[in-house]
Amino acid sequence: MRAFPRLPLTAAALATLLIAATAPAHTATAPSGPHRWTAGWATAVQRPSQSWYATWAEAGFDDQTVRQTVRVGADGSHLRVRLSHAFGTTPLHLTGATVGISAGGAAVRPGSVRALTFGGSVSPSIRPGDRPASDPVRLPVKAGDRLAITLFFKAPSGPATFHNVAMETAYRADGDHRADVSADAFTQESSSWYFLEGVDVAGKPAGGRRDAVVAFGDSLTDGAASTPGADKRYPDQLSRRLSAEGRQRPVLNAGIGGNRVLSDSACFGEKATTRFRHDVLDQIRVGTVIVLEGTNDILMGETAANPCTTPNRRVTAAELIEGHRALIRAARARGITVIGATLPPGKGLESGTPAETRAALNQWIRTSGAYDAVVDFDRILADPLNPEQLLPAYASGDGLHPNDAGYRAMADAVDLDSL
Repeated sequence: MRAFPRLPLTAAALATLLIAATAPAHTATAPSGPHRWTAGWATAVQRPSQSWYATWAEAGFDDQTVRQTVRVGADGSHLRVRLSHAFGTTPLHLTGATVGISAGGAAVRPGSVRALTFGGSVSPSIRPGDRPASDPVRLPVKAGDRLAITLFFKAPSGPATFHNVAMETAYRADGDHRADVSADAFTQESSSWYFLEGVDVAGKPAGGRRDAVVAFGDSLTDGAASTPGADKRYPDQLSRRLSAEGRQRPVLNAGIGGNRVLSDSACFGEKATTRFRHDVLDQIRVGTVIVLEGTNDILMGETAANPCTTPNRRVTAAELIEGHRALIRAARARGITVIGATLPPGKGLESGTPAETRAALNQWIRTSGAYDAVVDFDRILADPLNPEQLLPAYASGDGLHPNDAGYRAMADAVDLDSL
C-alpha cells in the first residue's frame, strides 16, 4: 500500500458529497422482466497511468484482443457485463466482446462462449465518461465461478480506463480472438483489468433484500502482496467464509492501491470522498460497506512529491475524521450499514507524527460510535510484542501489507451479524 497527501475537506465539498449521495444512481439501473439483478463482481476504475508497474493502459489496444478473468460472488441464470470509459477523452469503438466460463489461464470452457451486445449492437461506440452495461445473456453461474471476458478492438482504443492492481492476469492477442476457447493466441500478459468494471447476475425472482457488501479502501482491500490469481484478498476470503456458513452474499472489492480519503492522485484514483458515490452507492442492492482508508493520506504527507503523490501535504487526524464522517453520512443517506475498520500497523507508521495520527484515527473509529460497527484490523494484525509492526505470521515482507494468512485473519475478524 502507498501513502498520499491530503487536501482539507471543506464544508462545500461535504455538501457536494452529500448531494451526490442522495441523487439517483446512474449505473445501478433496475432490471426489467421477472428477474432482479445483483452485483456479482466489481472493481474500482482509475485513469490511465503507470503507477505500480507497467501496464497497457496508456497505450491502449490496436487490432488486439484482451481477455480478462473475474470471480463472481452470486448465483444466477443470466448476467451482464459493465464496461467503463470513465476517463476516456474520445469515443471508444469496441469491435466485439464475449463472455464465457474460464477454463484456467486464457482458456475458456467449450460451449460457454456468449457474444455480448450493448443496446442491441455488437460493435458499440462508447462516449467518453460512459459506463455501459451489456444486454443480458443466458449463462448459468454459481458463486465462485470464474468468467473470461474478452474484448476486441480493431481500431486504436486510445488510453484505457483500468484497474491497476488486479492481482489477476489479463491476456492479450494480436488480431480478433474473441471467440477462441484456446489460450494459444494469448501470448502477452498484464496484471491489470482494462475497460472492465462489473458483472451483474440475475437468477430466480427475488425480493428487495440488499445483500451485497462493498469492501472500500486502498491496497489493503485491493489485496496487494496476496497470491496472484488465487483470490486471497480479504474480500474474497470474506465471501468464501459467508458461503461456508450458509450466508452467501456478494462481496465487492472497491479497493484501489495507494488511494486516499482526502486527495486525488494521477495514479491512485480519485479521493474516497469523490469515488464513494459510484464505487459504493451506485452498486446494485448494496446493504453494507466496510471502510478501510487513511493509511496513504498519512504516509504520503511524509514522502517527497512526485506526479503520483502530489499533493502531499501532511494530514491531521481531525481532517481524516471529517472525511470518514462524510462517507458515513453518504452511506446512511442511502440506508446502507457502514462499518469502520481500524488502520493496521506498517512501515512508515511506527513513530512520530504518522504513528500519532494513525493512533488518533483508530481511537476515534473504535470509540466514537460514529460507525454502525467496527472491525479492529489493527489489533488483529499487530504483533503483541511489537504493536507498531505486523505479526510475522501475517506479514508479506514489505513491512506494510499482509500475506494470504493475514488477509484471512482480516476476513475472519468481520462479525457476520454486523453485515
